[in-house]
Amino acid sequence: MNLTIDQKKEIEEQKLQNNKTKRAVSPELEKILYDAVPALDHGFVRVVDYMGDDSSIVQAARVSYGKGTKQVSTDSGLIKYLMRHWHSTPFEMCEIKYHIKLPIFIARQWIRHRTANVNEYSARYSILDKEFYLPSSKNLAAQSTSNRQGRGDVLEGKQAEEVLKLLKSDAERTYDNYETMLNERYDGSTINENKKGLARELARMNLTLNTYTQWYWKTDLLNLMNFLRLRADSHAQYEIRVYADIMLDTVKKWVPITYDAFMDYRVGGTEVSAKGKMIIQKIIKGENVNLETSGMSKREWNEIMTAFDLTDYLK
Repeated sequence: MNLTIDQKKEIEEQKLQNNKTKRAVSPELEKILYDAVPALDHGFVRVVDYMGDDSSIVQAARVSYGKGTKQVSTDSGLIKYLMRHWHSTPFEMCEIKYHIKLPIFIARQWIRHRTANVNEYSARYSILDKEFYLPSSKNLAAQSTSNRQGRGDVLEGKQAEEVLKLLKSDAERTYDNYETMLNERYDGSTINENKKGLARELARMNLTLNTYTQWYWKTDLLNLMNFLRLRADSHAQYEIRVYADIMLDTVKKWVPITYDAFMDYRVGGTEVSAKGKMIIQKIIKGENVNLETSGMSKREWNEIMTAFDLTDYLK
């Protein structure tokens, strides 16, 4: 992870602030506020602002009280109840803002979560940094034969070397052409005083998708949990999962009671359909069940058997 001189200066200035407030504060999150947590080879995640804490959720759920309770156990019980019964609006009372540096191809996947306020680095106004994401050898995998959007076996030997060489050379070549079209280096220096540079909004189209971009991403806690439930999952793409895992840790520091409930009921829990519930009830009673009589598709059957570790029924 490389921070520019201006970014380092900004972070130092932000961390030197000593503002007094009457608002709710999360002590553990305050410890890492403004810090850039490394992600992938050149990326980072920074928490730059937040509003509310666990008590804000309790306050919203008990509007007649005007504030949360003074007993953590009571707050914990209510938050667990809200999470367990999918009462979502109290979690919208907390908000958080991140500064994130990430490869463009991950940003395009990320932006599908349309429940946040986003302001991205403008390549119409500024020149993008000469930084590209290159996977480590252990994350360089072939296409999965069973999943159209997943990875299979890791590439090895000369094939892996060839792929990494292509990724690096293509990124460097297109960036060199980007600078040539702009007639300007990424450090701001002019290449040829006798030439005009192409408009930045046009020159950027030539860059590869592993080029890094940056954005500020602000969302409420409910939608953040919805994002993390999908992107911190083991089936999510590795690169976006790296960011999700860092953000999951910030949630733990920010709203620890909600984090525990989220990990218990959302990340660690399993949703069961009406048919699935009926199958589980029959298994508990000792009745014979099978795919043919379940009314489920093979995929749904395998999912529920795997979720409850009922491997004997998968044979």
